[in-house]
Amino acid sequence: MTNALKPWAVSDVLQATGGRLVSGNEGAQFQAISTDSRTTKKGDLFIAIAGQKHDGHDFLQEAFYKGALGALVAEGYITGKSEVPGGEGIWISVPDTLTALGDLAAFRRRETNVSVVAITGTNGKTTTKEMTAAVLGQAFEVLKTPGNFNNLIGLPLTLFGLNDSHEWAVLELAMNRPGEIRRLSEIADIDLGVITNIEAGHLEGVKDINGVMKAKGELLEGLGQDGTAVLNVDDQRVCRLAERFGGRVVTFGINSSAEVSGTPVSQTRSGSSFDLSWYDKSVRVSLKIHGKGAIYNALAAAAVGYRVGLTIEEVKKGLESTIPLPGRMEISTLPGGIQLINDTYNANPGSVAVAVETLCSLKGSGRGIIVLGDMMELGQHAKNAHKQIGILAARAGVAGLYATGEFAEAVAEGATGAGMDHRKIFIGTQEQIVEDLKGCLGPGDWVLVKGSRLMAMEKVVEGLRIDD
Repeated sequence: MTNALKPWAVSDVLQATGGRLVSGNEGAQFQAISTDSRTTKKGDLFIAIAGQKHDGHDFLQEAFYKGALGALVAEGYITGKSEVPGGEGIWISVPDTLTALGDLAAFRRRETNVSVVAITGTNGKTTTKEMTAAVLGQAFEVLKTPGNFNNLIGLPLTLFGLNDSHEWAVLELAMNRPGEIRRLSEIADIDLGVITNIEAGHLEGVKDINGVMKAKGELLEGLGQDGTAVLNVDDQRVCRLAERFGGRVVTFGINSSAEVSGTPVSQTRSGSSFDLSWYDKSVRVSLKIHGKGAIYNALAAAAVGYRVGLTIEEVKKGLESTIPLPGRMEISTLPGGIQLINDTYNANPGSVAVAVETLCSLKGSGRGIIVLGDMMELGQHAKNAHKQIGILAARAGVAGLYATGEFAEAVAEGATGAGMDHRKIFIGTQEQIVEDLKGCLGPGDWVLVKGSRLMAMEKVVEGLRIDD
């Protein structure tokens, strides 16, 4: 076996995409595939993708300057030219370049003997992916999604990293509209699918929670009757999907009815611990990651290990080796003995609720303070969802609630309506929040900072870390 990446014959590209060779040598080979002109290397095939902000066709000259051997472009780009591109470059046209990117990834995936596990869900996808890769890595050579390369561009780029040494690929699948997970599943040709949970997220694209359920259910459609679904038995909507699935189901949860179950033991500053069980086997697992959500993520990964025949000790070792990802329940100590929970990577109603629960379990007798930025992509449900978070904060009995963004007033309205003293609520910019917090925090306080990616709430974290 070799770790080298296989080059791409022009004939393979044409076969995979159904594309048309506009000019160039069909016998040539591309060393790799690129969609970003900034990182294109000598010998690459540059695929011009038209995105929301940029169109790759505008960067073809730069790609060739960087050494691209050829370009795959939209047919409309070619037909719109007064002359056919020529010269030494290889030009291939297709009806849609994004579709072609996926077709190429599907072609490469089917050339290998790799098995594929795909992970989706409203919350916990990336952490579950990391844990699953660590678990499988105890016995197999594993390729995993880098970062959150989980969409119609990122997933193909991940699959292009496959080589003959890989035995498993662990992929993360995300969506913000119907049909995306179906297409991703088709590209990846998955053997085993994981659904972590189904909650209110990306509602703008799927209308409501039932739309989320239907979209996540596309993963099971992709598995077919020969695949295995690893499903959260504690999530009612996931269970409803399980009822319609004809393949093998492995359940996980904090529930005795699950095949792979976990009993939470403790939450401390250093992480979470739980007792992992299946059949007559049980072992204590100590995670470096915090919160009940982390335990569910670990159980999903454990269920994958269980399904492929790993020992419970191998699963434990993999889980315990997983480290927290940046911006996901990261805990640090500020000067003066103040504990800061950085959970700024993203936010939706479900993940905020879990984060608040974790804050309350960790703070002990100290004061708990929440700093919340807007939760995005909730569409018509946005105002009410933020109001509900305010109610949640009030019922949690936190000592302070800071809100910023378009829906900050809705958060405050919910909190005061649930009985929270308005003097404990602060609405302002990130800079104003940092300034106010620095004037009132003291030893033993716990501060949770959370918000959707576009809110860049890490600025609050950074501001609090800077000494006056």
